[in-house]
Amino acid sequence: MKKLDVRAYKGVVFDLDGTLIDSMGMWQEIDREYLARFGLKAPENLQKEVNGLPFTEVAVYFKERFGIRDSLEQIGEDWREMARQKYVNSVPLKRGVRELLFFLKEEGIPTAIASSNHAELIESILRRHGVRELIGPIVTCDDAGAGKPEPAVYLAAARKLGLPPSCCLVFEDVPAGVLAGRRAGMDVCAVRDPDFLRESEEAERLADFAIDDFFPCIPL
Repeated sequence: MKKLDVRAYKGVVFDLDGTLIDSMGMWQEIDREYLARFGLKAPENLQKEVNGLPFTEVAVYFKERFGIRDSLEQIGEDWREMARQKYVNSVPLKRGVRELLFFLKEEGIPTAIASSNHAELIESILRRHGVRELIGPIVTCDDAGAGKPEPAVYLAAARKLGLPPSCCLVFEDVPAGVLAGRRAGMDVCAVRDPDFLRESEEAERLADFAIDDFFPCIPL
């Protein structure tokens, strides 16, 4: 696998959950806790089924698959409130995130976020960790009109940065996200997660680069 040098790119686009923040386990907890309200158990493959889908499409999936009677708006609001509480109290940044963001800022390399999460939640977690001012535009899959592995959200992020996709580097943690970046014409670096080895291995296989944390991305 090639050695990564972020200075070779004119822009960097980050996924959020599982990439910048260590939150994939949190979303599994939310799924379990939410379905338990209705006396339901979360299937083992649930995260794989919904990874990359826009926030609103995940609500549709839950409503149809599990027969949830609440409105889509109520489902979304319940999730956002559960996530707010966990984001505020228990979700850390991945190792080296803050240091890499400072480095990119100093180098004049613009950044963006392309995520399937809800914009309000993205803003809240970045501000809690004091890194919102280090990151440029935020684009969600809902904004782009399609979830990952479709490339729409990454193409939209490149447009926001005013850059050709081929000049941008993507950081992603799941196969659907890696495929979205590749289909957008961008190089992609997979961020491994020891708690999700199967998905991490598949993401690494599809990516151009792979890292365990962000410190190796900061040139000495």
